[in-house]
Amino acid sequence: MTTVQALPAPDQRRWKALAVCLTAGFISLLDTSIVNVALPSMEHGLAASEAAQSWVVSGYALTFGLVLVPAGRLGDMRGRRQAFLVGLALFTLASGACGLAPSASWLVLFRLIQGAAAGMVAPQTSGLIQQMFQGAERAKAFGLLGSVIGVSTAAGPLVGGVLIDAVGTDDGWRWVFFVNLPIGVAAFAAGLRLLPRFPATGRREQFDPFGVLLLGSAVLALMLPLVQEQQWTGRLKWALLPVGALLLMAFWAWEKRQKLRGRAPLVDLDLFALRSFTLGSLISLTYFAGFTTVFFVYSLFLQNTAGYSALAAGVSVLPFAAASAVGAAVGGKLVMRHGRKLVVFGLLAVVVGLLGVVVAVQLVPLDSVGWATALPMVVGGLGSGLTVSPNTTLTLTRVPVRRAGAAGGVLQTGQRIGSAAGIAVVGAVYFAHQAGHARSVTAIQLGLLTAVGMSMVALLLSVADLRVRRAEPEPERTSPAVGRGFEEGDAEEMVKRGG
Repeated sequence: MTTVQALPAPDQRRWKALAVCLTAGFISLLDTSIVNVALPSMEHGLAASEAAQSWVVSGYALTFGLVLVPAGRLGDMRGRRQAFLVGLALFTLASGACGLAPSASWLVLFRLIQGAAAGMVAPQTSGLIQQMFQGAERAKAFGLLGSVIGVSTAAGPLVGGVLIDAVGTDDGWRWVFFVNLPIGVAAFAAGLRLLPRFPATGRREQFDPFGVLLLGSAVLALMLPLVQEQQWTGRLKWALLPVGALLLMAFWAWEKRQKLRGRAPLVDLDLFALRSFTLGSLISLTYFAGFTTVFFVYSLFLQNTAGYSALAAGVSVLPFAAASAVGAAVGGKLVMRHGRKLVVFGLLAVVVGLLGVVVAVQLVPLDSVGWATALPMVVGGLGSGLTVSPNTTLTLTRVPVRRAGAAGGVLQTGQRIGSAAGIAVVGAVYFAHQAGHARSVTAIQLGLLTAVGMSMVALLLSVADLRVRRAEPEPERTSPAVGRGFEEGDAEEMVKRGG
């Protein structure tokens, strides 16, 4: 049985190391949404076409999602500290290159590299949390990570709006990328000093290049028609979805074959024998499909229909971001006591908050809609924090530390695919009904109701899990995969509470 070393309990450096991880996570996730309000500035200052603007947004999401699982596995094998620092350095350099891009084509290229670098960083963060923390401290750490996810995604339009308002439309888009430079350099310097030098858990294992090729092709086939939904006309693009499904089936068969032959797979399929991991990944996928789309269509509505500036539109989603940070911190403290019930409560709050936004848009004049939606945004934000943070903790709590990077990559790949699918579906609904002010109000309402429907799917999955648990005579104490490569010691006390 593999012995996994952890930082000694008195060593408070692990909290400083966590701050480094969260800082890198913040700027990488911020870049998924900050560019949305900068697109008009890119068009004005760089003469970027609509196709180039689309690839600035979607290309980042695409390469981000492609790299997650192999990068997580690489961190498991060769050391998460090294993988994290390489990814952060590449992300910082790519951010500077984006800001200096002389043309739209160069900007798209550097943006693709930046997304891949972000995909290298993300799974190392969850893996390092698994390594550095145990029990209640791990739940608290994942609570802070949930705060970062919620705040960075929601704060992107606000930060972008502030920068463009301060610098101007000609060069404002460049500072959307330059803002990462001082933060990235400081985080890298701190990481060199603070990140723990754990021994890698799988140095003797071979990487699985064919598995990487199969999974990467599957993710590409699934995400490409979603992120390009508005730019690729016609229905032929959707033929890529069944191709992606077939490639996933081939990947699954290949990974089983690797395991039977005694070789290390890219993704240990025993992970999916853990109900907490499988269910949590599905909840995360469906929730992110609804969660991230809200800011996409709502920001467009505020600027294009209500006449808000980029800065004002960013301020209007600030209540969601602030409340999400609070909810995630609280969720990290309560998840060990309440388990999946906390996720159910959080998803209910999200649904209620979004429905409140729908009602406010209908009843309030457009010039006051930002104020009218503040309270529903607070309710939805609290619910989001109580969903993302506890669900992440519950999903990863029984994953063995030696597979934490790959497992985190799988979880976050689902989030990226869910986000792309949600934006494609909700965006299609929104743009299909947009024609004039009256129709624009209808469009945002239908778009938000579609997002509510996706959140409802996640809610139903959580409720179903609760019902199954209540029907069981006792909570499971060990993984069904114990004895097939999973360490019993990785199951935390939180499992007793419904994790």
